[in-house]
Amino acid sequence: MSENVPGIDFERLTPWFREHVEDAGELSASIIGHGRSNLTYRMTGGGGTWVLRRPPLSHVLPTAHDMRREFRVISALEPRDVPVPHAIALCEDTTVIGAPFYIMSFVEGIVPADPAVVAARFDEATRRRIGEELIDTLVAFHAIDPESVGLADFGKPQGFIARQVKRFHEQLARSQVRSVPELEELGRRVANAVPEESGHTLVHGDYRLDNCVIGADGHIAAVLDWEMATLGDPLTDLGAQVMYWPERGAQEVHGTGATSGAVMLLPGFPTRSEAMRRYAEKSGRDLSDLDFYAALAYFKLAVILEGIHARYLEGGTVGAGFEGMAQQVLVLTRAGLTITEQTEITALRR
Repeated sequence: MSENVPGIDFERLTPWFREHVEDAGELSASIIGHGRSNLTYRMTGGGGTWVLRRPPLSHVLPTAHDMRREFRVISALEPRDVPVPHAIALCEDTTVIGAPFYIMSFVEGIVPADPAVVAARFDEATRRRIGEELIDTLVAFHAIDPESVGLADFGKPQGFIARQVKRFHEQLARSQVRSVPELEELGRRVANAVPEESGHTLVHGDYRLDNCVIGADGHIAAVLDWEMATLGDPLTDLGAQVMYWPERGAQEVHGTGATSGAVMLLPGFPTRSEAMRRYAEKSGRDLSDLDFYAALAYFKLAVILEGIHARYLEGGTVGAGFEGMAQQVLVLTRAGLTITEQTEITALRR
């Protein structure tokens, strides 16, 4: 029997895996990704490779880290024009590994997190195509009729933005382990400027380049990390793109908890302005309130990282890189406040 890794009990997992996935003999597992939210493991055995996703080991907030929702949306989107892994099996029996989890296919390729690797593997023309595909995939995802893929009840789209603002204020109150007045001020300004919603579609909730797998052919092979997917305002996904896609010539890349920012500054990738124009042209959506959605994105991610900081202090994280999370919260908060100070949206400046 393989030696257990944090979050995996092979003695209980192996019989379940044999029954629901494949009789792969002795299994082994290793953590992949940054592990800052749901935990992702590469599972191997019997010549096969799979991916197991489960919630964090501690400090799990209500409504967060829902394995059923993530499994369901991947299953629904697989037949459509959005590249996702194949969803194989869901386990909601917490006696197996101590939490719900699911198994999906392992998609070959790279997660484009390291600028040096991306620069070495893909030329400038391919990088431009990857950036354009990132936007085009978002447009395609937002164009899907939820009812047509069995997701009409996947969320309550009416009032989505107001609920998001309220939810993340509540989440901050639950997870905060220190005083962060600037984060509270950013949250206040966002709450003061909620616009009329731009529409209602499926939204990913954490859409960015390093939540994708890029195949050897230079195309997006899979979009990952659907744990925050729901029905809501599609411009919340685009606001996150503003946060993760720095403008060319930026003096620094904000510490967003993602690494895609540095990659997007490589020669060849479209500029942020070009990407926003491409989305507007292909989707037909009005982006005049985009500063609000960007400020909301900074607030939400800062709250999420504050929760991860709390888990780190409790010893509930797996892997390295968590010791700087508290500082990243401040960097994100200040970047969000900068948007509120420079915007033409009057309510967001107050």
